[in-house]
Amino acid sequence: MTTQGAPREKTPGMASGDRAPSRDLRQLGRILRFLKPYWPRVAAAALALIIAAGTVLAIGQGLRLLVDRGFAARDLAVLDTMLIALLGVIVIMAIATGLRFYLVSWIGERVSADIRRAVFDHVLRLSPGFFEVTRTGEVLSRITADTTLLEAVVGSSASVALRNLLLFIGGTVMLAVTSPKLTALVMLGVPLVVAPILIFGRRVRRLSRASQDRLADIGAYGDEVLHGIRTVQAFTHEEVDRRRFSARVEQAFDTAVRRIGQRAFLTAVVILLVFGAVGVILWVGGKDVLSGHISPGDLSAFVFYSVLVAGAVGAISEVIGDLQRAAGAAERLLELLATRPQITAPAHPLALPDPPRGELQFDAVTFHYPSRADVAALDNFSMAVAPGEKLALVGPSGAGKTTVFQLLLRFYDPQAGGVCLDGVDIRQADPAAVRARIGLVAQDPVIFGADAWENIRYGRPNAKDAEVRAAAEAAHAAEFLDRLPEGFNTFLGERGVRLSGGQRQRIAIARAILRDPAVLLLDEATSALDAESERMVQQALERLMVGRTTVIIAHRLATVLKADRIVVMDHGRTVAGGRHEELIAQDGLYARLAALQFGEISRPAATARRDSVAPTT
Repeated sequence: MTTQGAPREKTPGMASGDRAPSRDLRQLGRILRFLKPYWPRVAAAALALIIAAGTVLAIGQGLRLLVDRGFAARDLAVLDTMLIALLGVIVIMAIATGLRFYLVSWIGERVSADIRRAVFDHVLRLSPGFFEVTRTGEVLSRITADTTLLEAVVGSSASVALRNLLLFIGGTVMLAVTSPKLTALVMLGVPLVVAPILIFGRRVRRLSRASQDRLADIGAYGDEVLHGIRTVQAFTHEEVDRRRFSARVEQAFDTAVRRIGQRAFLTAVVILLVFGAVGVILWVGGKDVLSGHISPGDLSAFVFYSVLVAGAVGAISEVIGDLQRAAGAAERLLELLATRPQITAPAHPLALPDPPRGELQFDAVTFHYPSRADVAALDNFSMAVAPGEKLALVGPSGAGKTTVFQLLLRFYDPQAGGVCLDGVDIRQADPAAVRARIGLVAQDPVIFGADAWENIRYGRPNAKDAEVRAAAEAAHAAEFLDRLPEGFNTFLGERGVRLSGGQRQRIAIARAILRDPAVLLLDEATSALDAESERMVQQALERLMVGRTTVIIAHRLATVLKADRIVVMDHGRTVAGGRHEELIAQDGLYARLAALQFGEISRPAATARRDSVAPTT
């Protein structure tokens, strides 16, 4: 199969994992649009959060009254009343907290599922060129690992952060009400706590992004090795892949350890500063109680609120690391969602003629792959294919044959010229409508991890079982499918690993037969078959080609002898055209290719015998 240089289109957000991440948490705000459909539940969760935080703050006042009116006054009735009231507050707090946990967790799971679906739906619309410059493992890491981080934030960390923020604000207000003097001392210590959060928080955020990128490296490498496991083992490459995978795991571990170290140091510093300040407050407050400036209940409430505020700050310092990691994950997901497909339908697409004719035309097409802007894959290439014609493309590797297929399927758009299907420039039509009229049988067919029914009806999901079986029989695939343990219901393995190369090819041909396209593209469709299978499949293909336009890429010239016309390509241009005998008589590139495959033919002999050349296999 010819490849005209691997396209390397630049795609935003996927260029490099070493790029500096966002330095703030505003990336998380861009995820809020996924919460919009569930605003009633979000409102209910917020209400439960406020009630739970309010009950916690109320406990401090209950503690003050308990000390001043119960313990100090030695009034047992007041003590009982205070304890009952305190128990009631605790019950309300428990119910509100449980409800908040359920609602927030539900929202986290729902939003995570929505984001996964949105990202996957978007990725499916991206142009094929995107996947030639982006590792599949990295995309999967974003869909799975990054959305899991966001799930943890939406379903837990954000709620914890908001709860503790409310406790911090409410506790600070209650501190000021209880003792302005002691509150002023507390406020003096706030900058000491905030400073390390700001300083070390940036480092944690940077290391969080790097940690996610290293995990993506692991996923991408593991995906590549496991999908090529037969090649890995055939070349005894296991030890090398073990070392390389281990190196990537260690890189991820080292990055994670640095991130954990920064978070641990940040947490320790915050706790030291916060609870050290509480100790100072107790010392100053104790002196005020002894001097009669405040009551024991006030000091008890103040200590309670001080611990509450300190705990809130400590919890926020813990959660902020999760929020920073989630900000990096949100940034990566949003980058993926921001990647725009280069092949899109026009605002007002032109309708293709109905019924389809299968008429194709390349008009002075020039095309450069993004990675090879200096080399034209097609250079002023023109070609017309009449409805129902069988056209073969022949030429050396790199001649541009596969590029013709990629432009017909509109995987890319040419830089000059135009490609028309049934008289309509395909850039003016909906790509889905164009591709719906084309059936492709590739040299290396893709078989999905499903049964034969699903694989064959891939191009026509609504096809009936009888139609699927008829297509399989026409492709001579039913004979081996019926011998499988569960027949057509047999799982064919990931990428069809349970089938031989020839069997996979026949499944692909059955898929094309069932699709019943107006234009059939065959890319060495019989190259993987043995002589007997090739004969049977060739018969099926001949029946399939009747009445429809067929373009055949062939390296083996024996497969194109029955074509209505042969186009010889070299360096992206058409260098000759005609039937086999005519091209042999011209003694050009085609004659040389034929000589290499069928045996050396001298120029006079080629001319004298042009009407009797018959290939041997």
